[in-house]
Amino acid sequence: MINNKPSVAVIGLGSMGWGAAASLVRAGYETRGVDIREEILQKFSAAGGIACKTPADAARDADIVFVFVVNDAQTETALFGENGVLETAAPETVIVACATTPPAFAEELGKRLADKGMLPIDAPVSGGAAKALTGEMTIMGSGSNEAFEKAKPALEAIATKIYRLGEDPGIGSRVKMINQLLAGVHIAATAEALTLGIAQGLDPKMLYDVICASAGASWMFENRGPHIVEGNYTPYSAVDIFVKDLGIVSGAGAAANFPLPLTETALDQFKQASAAGLGREDDAAVAKLYAQRGNVKLPE
Repeated sequence: MINNKPSVAVIGLGSMGWGAAASLVRAGYETRGVDIREEILQKFSAAGGIACKTPADAARDADIVFVFVVNDAQTETALFGENGVLETAAPETVIVACATTPPAFAEELGKRLADKGMLPIDAPVSGGAAKALTGEMTIMGSGSNEAFEKAKPALEAIATKIYRLGEDPGIGSRVKMINQLLAGVHIAATAEALTLGIAQGLDPKMLYDVICASAGASWMFENRGPHIVEGNYTPYSAVDIFVKDLGIVSGAGAAANFPLPLTETALDQFKQASAAGLGREDDAAVAKLYAQRGNVKLPE
């Protein structure tokens, strides 16, 4: 602990994890970061963080551990695998699980961590890489009052909206699942709308500007539309992320015998985009499928 602030570890320095770690460093926290990419660790050290090779190294003496990996399998490995967080984390360490995972996994994870003496928070995040970098994420959190109180200052360093949704892990992941349903459908709709507009002879930038000022706009249209208009598919969130996330939604619907026709249609577009080799491109690259089918030339 430095400057009377808890010591923090961030496992996974991807777009969201990097933003969280950078925000914590900026706020004066002693922050250890872990990533499999050596160049990212070097960059983190240069930014004032403490680079660590393994989750176990990062969690040693940490009061709060944020887990910003991609999915449930990576969360499992980061926490319980060889050189994982649980090898060195002290009792009552707050474990903040931020990956988008199936709610059932988040619920079970919370129980397992509590059994190990940890203080778990199911805390998926939203807001995109830009808001992560400025410490303005949204956190959809569920966990005990003790965990939230201990983590509160660090949570406030990375997020401007912290929703406490209940004490039971799993609630946060259920809310995030609904958010991802809307996000995935809106991205697919954005791709379809802009590609159709181009096919109709409309200037894509003009169309984007008009829609952003009209009732058909959405956060995803405003955020992902420029990727299509500018022909820039640098991955801030990749196609394969929505194969995973909408797959979680689809699975929940199937388990509840609940029809999800819009989810299934959008999921199929992302699956086809991934199969076409676009899985690691920005999720807006689903527009390339529409362009191919409609014989439309997208901006480059």
